[in-house]
Amino acid sequence: MLKTLRVLASQAFLTASLSFLATSPLHAAPKPAPAKTAAHPPGAAIASAHALATQAGMDMIRQGGNAFDAAVAVSAMLSVVEPISSGIGGGGFFLLHDAKTGKDVFVDARETSPESATPQAFLTPDGQLDNDRATNGPWSAGIPGLPAALVHVSQKYGRLPLKTALAPAIRVAREGFEIYPRLERGYASRRAVMERYRGTREVFLADGTPPRAGEILKQPDLANTLQLLADKGFDGFYKGEVANRLLAAVKEEGGHWRAEELSGYRVKEREPLHFKYRGWDITTAPPPSSGGVAIAQMLQILAGWDLESLDEAKRTHLIAESMRRAFRDRTIYLGDPDFVKMPVARLTSADYAAGQRASIHPSKATPSELLSGPPAPLEDDETTHYSIIDAQGNRVSTTQTVNLLYGSGLVAPGTGVLLNDEMDDFALRPGTPNAFGVMGFAANAPAPGKRMLSSMTPTFMESGDRLAVLGAPGGSRIITEVLLGILGYDDGMGAQQVAAKPRIHHQWMPDVITAEQGALSPETVKALEAMGHKVNAGEKPWGNLQTVSWDKRANTLEGGTDPRNPVGKAEVLVK
Repeated sequence: MLKTLRVLASQAFLTASLSFLATSPLHAAPKPAPAKTAAHPPGAAIASAHALATQAGMDMIRQGGNAFDAAVAVSAMLSVVEPISSGIGGGGFFLLHDAKTGKDVFVDARETSPESATPQAFLTPDGQLDNDRATNGPWSAGIPGLPAALVHVSQKYGRLPLKTALAPAIRVAREGFEIYPRLERGYASRRAVMERYRGTREVFLADGTPPRAGEILKQPDLANTLQLLADKGFDGFYKGEVANRLLAAVKEEGGHWRAEELSGYRVKEREPLHFKYRGWDITTAPPPSSGGVAIAQMLQILAGWDLESLDEAKRTHLIAESMRRAFRDRTIYLGDPDFVKMPVARLTSADYAAGQRASIHPSKATPSELLSGPPAPLEDDETTHYSIIDAQGNRVSTTQTVNLLYGSGLVAPGTGVLLNDEMDDFALRPGTPNAFGVMGFAANAPAPGKRMLSSMTPTFMESGDRLAVLGAPGGSRIITEVLLGILGYDDGMGAQQVAAKPRIHHQWMPDVITAEQGALSPETVKALEAMGHKVNAGEKPWGNLQTVSWDKRANTLEGGTDPRNPVGKAEVLVK
């Protein structure tokens, strides 16, 4: 039915078409549940971006902990072994499912803006955006949220003491881990910034030379900070010795935080977004993530077509057009829900998706300039993700970040804490591109205590006979990575196939389909170009998707770790 739609000049006919679509079934019939499915998974599965983090999580499971204890251990370990991507000087989003209560909860540990970080503070004397201040050093850093999340998740949802869950990360921070090539390359690209700061030099130039792959990186100050967090909980980071050192470091480098901003930080539990797609129940991130809203829009637009029956060019065309429309809306409407009123219910409704679908020509690209508005704010792709299922059916999908490679580049002396540079994710100067060439609106302007818009999209998907947990890093491409992962599971792929699935992306502005080399055949590229699309089909691989799945019918678990990241690991532990 929907394949025959055309964009028509007649407003009356378009109105009638939209009315018909709004009352028609949007989803394929749900897949019938098998006669018998397992009530609980046969064990636990964890997929993360580093083998040591996966191991730390499995250690918690073996000690009688649940998925939430494992999440704290994995998160803390990634903070030690992936300083290029995340850390306790940054923030993240934790999507949790408590099997005992059946409740889903979204733990928002996004960084917050300090009072000093007004838009004027980021302008040069001639009124231009000071890009160096926005991305490097103390002014670029928001108040960290990840330590508070570790305490919150452990104390409210875990079984084991916080000390137990943090012990593996403390040990590896103190004893060291082997530096891998991505850390070396990232440091080289940020060396000029990293070596400005005394505390950073003490960590990364401890032996007098920059980090090299194969060397052992020890972080004794970070081990001590994590130990204080383990011993004293929230107060071990946000008050006392560590807090004082953080405040002093920011002041030493010319910035300004107040003690009350640290001690007053709180994670926020929010209601996740829920919607259906072709027999799947999707649970995903609400604002201040833009990802869940965009995923809901894209999938509900695509629900009107049988994608599996289409050739590669038509399928790619429709997927790209859904991406184009969702990214346009995320730019205009989304921000911190505690500061901005947003039409989330409308944007994620099936009726709205039907209207969007009706505007898609089945064989012609819609020029992005016809969908008015400026481009959207994003965060960098040096983020990280992990996915967990345990034997009780608890599950966790967490994405965490410090934004740019090695965040702000500033390590607070005596703490080992590498501060984020998330302030650049705000619209610091309306209409001016940020570090990633994109602009923002007043809805995403900084204000004291406000959380910057994010693309992080931790997600669950469940049908009658299957369950999957997934997420990824990748800036704005996080959203489309997760979209393609969901479509992969819907096509019947396994977890490892989903993690390895070739990637395409469209984010409205710039108006181009980007694709990993080999993701699209030459014939498909030609067909898309004939439809009016601009196509860049030669991009280097991107992203680092981590996923786990449970086949309820066979009662088997599978983990998938992105082959683009050689140090990631997925592990399944069967009881």
